[in-house]
Amino acid sequence: MMTSVDTDLIRVLADPLRLRIVTLLAEETLCTTHLVEETGARQTNLSNHLRVLREAGVVETEPCGRFTYYRLKPDVIASLAGQFADLAESARTAADNKRSCP
Repeated sequence: MMTSVDTDLIRVLADPLRLRIVTLLAEETLCTTHLVEETGARQTNLSNHLRVLREAGVVETEPCGRFTYYRLKPDVIASLAGQFADLAESARTAADNKRSCP
């Protein structure tokens, strides 16, 4: 069984600040102001990272007055986790398969 993992999503989550944002949003829905306070990142830098996460489908927004709240989309993370679980299962199944050298 050939298993592939969403490499685009891995690239998005590979950035340390984006991973920190995702980790924070796993705990609660936050606005940009909260995320600036929690990460210490500049607002413009944070907004750029949030745009990447939004475009990748990892987070969704909720306007609230003059603020925008961000919420993690757990199904996207669960799907990626499932892809890795499939990959691990494939590795378990193939553990005894060894291709001979020519």
